[in-house]
Amino acid sequence: MTEPWRDPLLPASVRVADLLSRMTLEEKAGQLTGFWALSSNPGAPVAPMEDDSGEPAPGLDDIVGHGLGQLTRVYGTAPITAEAGMERLASLQRQVTGSGRFGIPAIAHEECLTGFMTFGATVFPGPLAWGASFDPGLVRRMAGAIGEGMRRVGVHQGLAPVLDVVRDYRWGRTEECIGEDPYLVGAIGTAYVQGLEGAGVVATLKHFAGYSASRGGRNMAPVASGPREFADVLVEPFVRALREGGARSVMNSYTDVDGVPVAADEHLLTGLLRDELGFGGVVVADYYSVSFLETRHGVAGSRGAAGALALTAGIDVELPTAHCYGEPLTALVRSGDVPGELVDRAAERVLLQKAELGLLDPDWEPVKPEPVDLDPPENRALSRLLAERSTVLLANDGILPLRPCRVAVSGPYADDPHSFLGCYSFPNHVALPGDPGLEIPTLGEALTAAGFTVAAEDPEVNVLVLGDRAGMFGRGTSGEGCDAETLDLPGDQAALASAVLDSGVPTVLVLVSGRPYALGSLADRAAAVVQAFFPGEEGGTALARIISGAAEPSGRLPVSIPRQVGGQPGTYLHSALGGHTDWSSVDPTPLFPFGHGLSWTSFTCSDLSVDPVAPTDGAVSVAVTVRNVGEVAGTEVVQLYLSDPEASVVRPRRWLAGFGRVELRPGEAARITFSVHADRTSFTGVDLRRRVESGVIGVAVGRSSGDLPLQGSFTLRGPVRHPAADRVLSVPVEIVPVP
Repeated sequence: MTEPWRDPLLPASVRVADLLSRMTLEEKAGQLTGFWALSSNPGAPVAPMEDDSGEPAPGLDDIVGHGLGQLTRVYGTAPITAEAGMERLASLQRQVTGSGRFGIPAIAHEECLTGFMTFGATVFPGPLAWGASFDPGLVRRMAGAIGEGMRRVGVHQGLAPVLDVVRDYRWGRTEECIGEDPYLVGAIGTAYVQGLEGAGVVATLKHFAGYSASRGGRNMAPVASGPREFADVLVEPFVRALREGGARSVMNSYTDVDGVPVAADEHLLTGLLRDELGFGGVVVADYYSVSFLETRHGVAGSRGAAGALALTAGIDVELPTAHCYGEPLTALVRSGDVPGELVDRAAERVLLQKAELGLLDPDWEPVKPEPVDLDPPENRALSRLLAERSTVLLANDGILPLRPCRVAVSGPYADDPHSFLGCYSFPNHVALPGDPGLEIPTLGEALTAAGFTVAAEDPEVNVLVLGDRAGMFGRGTSGEGCDAETLDLPGDQAALASAVLDSGVPTVLVLVSGRPYALGSLADRAAAVVQAFFPGEEGGTALARIISGAAEPSGRLPVSIPRQVGGQPGTYLHSALGGHTDWSSVDPTPLFPFGHGLSWTSFTCSDLSVDPVAPTDGAVSVAVTVRNVGEVAGTEVVQLYLSDPEASVVRPRRWLAGFGRVELRPGEAARITFSVHADRTSFTGVDLRRRVESGVIGVAVGRSSGDLPLQGSFTLRGPVRHPAADRVLSVPVEIVPVP
């Protein structure tokens, strides 16, 4: 007779309850740990950046007898082919299933922020590029393609997307973020989740929560955010990605918020995430964050104590490998210092997810090695399309699009294919200085292929490539642990740009970076300025197509471009006194505002109509007509902003409420209608409860947060309302062609 837990016809909850009733404490705890097998030897206990204890992690043989929760980055740690990775994963899974009493496989997880992070897999544009596209549908397609490749080689979980809202551009992990507006981050991040989950791969939201608001833009520095900023800006994208995206995993932030490390914060990981937001999946620890409670935060005196704090707070699985959730934790349970119910709670969540993934089924088998192309032509085409749609034309005196001519392509990254890739691409993350394992044309090569003569002397146009080289912990100018002291271009790039501009040859500045940099007067002196945010393996081709006019630069800024190197914070989402005032000698007004971007053509927005009144539980319709008044086809991103001129707490001067991409041929027009529910005006009040207040709400529509020609308002009437958990999070957009 089949044991109930192995019967796939029974509800998962029934199966897991039966399984838990058969397991010992150690077997339950085994489901709460990961193992990082760096070496091709399946039992070797080797992991880079061991935690601060100086002690090696236990080997697989030491822990697998009680079962194992997860296998860490079997593909994404060292350069191996897909086939070799499949063989290695199958070997590890056979060891896991063959050692424990129950034969339960481990969940295999990998990084996937710019694509499946393994040798030879497609490197897509980075998250800032996703935000710049203002195109959730395209991001959903990309995530689906990433998930399909991962699933095919036996990976169950992806550690993406990052939903941290950019607060300080100096932070090295700005490149991993989608943008500086919570609505944009929520819309694009949710689309990514839908794509990955739709492919059958568990999406992991990170880093919950507050990580991007660290003091001074320094990685892992303390967060001093107030409760309103925390709720209305930093947490808001997670709400949407959980409810509308259906993400099944969440990863904690490394930081402490007002003195409480997130990894030990029960209020955040249980009270907010589960009780208030209704999350029912698995919380996984950011790598070593459980150990850091002892070694870095100093709130635990031992590994066991650190494990107890994290488990109590709500972290279900310790990653990347077993340090605190194994014997140190079970010893405290045996002694009565930690309730055994906490282990049961976490084990139940892990096993329910394994049941969803089919890992408890009797017919489960490890992945069978076979030839797999992880960079197929369709992926490259999709990567190029996203790179094109996310490229932002900041300024143009008419030189672009450029006819074929003699061009000098120069700059520190003109010939470096790695410069198109983000920190969480395999070639940069694993530090492969030579062959990246992919075909990555440089901009010079791509311009040559497009018919230009790339010449070192007597050029008609200079193309100067500036920006970042992504890396880890000081190996680059952008990326995890690569924070910046100022927003000046790295090294001597500003001086180089000034010298090239002084040459008198018309110069196109091409910025390929992981954060916005202060351009000062450089932008005014250049013939054109193009911004790309780590556009991926097809970045060179995409940029060449845009420079030549074969493609349109339809990206819009997901972060503002500062004018000066100081004046932080520079994000547009600030109150009236957070911008330029006569009370301060510092002017933080950006050079190019959030949402800015030019096209090959011109558009007009007209005929604004706004429903004048709605109840505090109702909705209004906001509509405009956008028309292409230029001579070529183009794409406009129509942006809707709201404002609250009188509220019970200080509100942002304006915030993005909705957007719509519309493609129009010359002379064509479309009517764009936004359906704005009163919930989109809600905020955290003095009593720390979310509320919708009566009163006038300002409406502004245009091309960017700094270019809003259409202004109006509507009035909310009725009592103060406290939206429930099902509050409206998005603004539907309808686009209808008009004569």
